[in-house]
Amino acid sequence: MDPMMPPPVRRIALDRDPFIAPPRVPENGATAAPAPTSLTRATRRPVGDVRERMRADAVWLAYGENWVVRDVSLPVRQGEVLALIGASGSGKTTLLRSLNRLTEVTAGAARSGQITLDGQDIHSMEVNDLRRRVTMVFQQPNPFPMSIFDNVAYALSERPPRGGRRRRRSPEIEDAVNDALRRAGLYEEVADDLERSALRLSGGQQQRLCIARALAAQPEVLLLDEPCSALDPISTATIEDLVVELRESVAVVIVTHNLQQAFRVADHVAFMHLGELVEYGPSEQVFDHPQVERTRDYISGAFG
Repeated sequence: MDPMMPPPVRRIALDRDPFIAPPRVPENGATAAPAPTSLTRATRRPVGDVRERMRADAVWLAYGENWVVRDVSLPVRQGEVLALIGASGSGKTTLLRSLNRLTEVTAGAARSGQITLDGQDIHSMEVNDLRRRVTMVFQQPNPFPMSIFDNVAYALSERPPRGGRRRRRSPEIEDAVNDALRRAGLYEEVADDLERSALRLSGGQQQRLCIARALAAQPEVLLLDEPCSALDPISTATIEDLVVELRESVAVVIVTHNLQQAFRVADHVAFMHLGELVEYGPSEQVFDHPQVERTRDYISGAFG
C-alpha cells in the first residue's frame, strides 16, 4: 500500500436503522443538567441499618489568613457513601482531612465549629485513637516497604493489646490480616504469597492493600482522598465496587473530581465551591435535578 494513501474506509452494515435518543426534557421549566454518565447506576443492595457516625456543624477551616472551608454542616452516615465533589481549590480535601484532624498538622491551620464522632467532639479525643476509628486512604498508594502481611499487621500492632502482649504471628493476628484482605477484595490474589514485598504489587493492588491496612483497625469511618486518580479503569472499577460494598459496615467519605465516579458510588453528594457547601442531597437529586444554579453549571461542565 502506498504510504501516502489514506487507509481504506471500513463500513459496518446494520440490519436496522440506528436509534436516536431523544433530548432530556426539563421539568418545571428548569434547565436540565446532562447526566454525568451514559450508564445507569449499578443496582445496589439496600442497607438496613443507616445511622449517623459523624457530623460537621458550622465548620470553618483556614490556613494562615485564608479561610478554605466556610460554614459547612453535614452528616456522615454508616450505610451510605458520601462523595465530596467540586473544582480544585474548593475545600474538599481540607474538609476530608479535618474529619480525623490531619489538617492540624499543617502550620498555621485554624478552625472553628464542631465535628463529632458518635456524638463526641473529635478535638476532645486522643488523636491516635481518633485516627484508628477514622482512617484515611490517600490519592497515591503508599504501601510500606515490607511484606503484604506486615503491611496489614502493622495496623493491628498499633491497636491496644488485649490480655497481654500478642505475638506477631498469632492465630488472632493472622485471622485479622486475612479478614482485612478479604474485605478489601485482595485476599484471593495474594493469599499464596503474603511474604511478597508489597512494592511488587500492581498500582491497583497496592491501593487495595492500603484499604485493607485501613480496615484492619476496624474503623467506624473510612476516608478516601481520590483513591482511583492514579489507577487504570479496571482497577478503578474494582475499587468502586469495593467502596459500595464497604458502606454496609463502615461510613465512607470519598473526594473525587470524577463526576461519573461520584454518580456510580455515592448515595449522597456534597458539592463545594470556593470553600462553601453549595448543595447537599441524594445522588440522584444532585445530578439529575440540582436545586442551585452553580451546581447545574458544574455538573454540565460550564466550569471546573
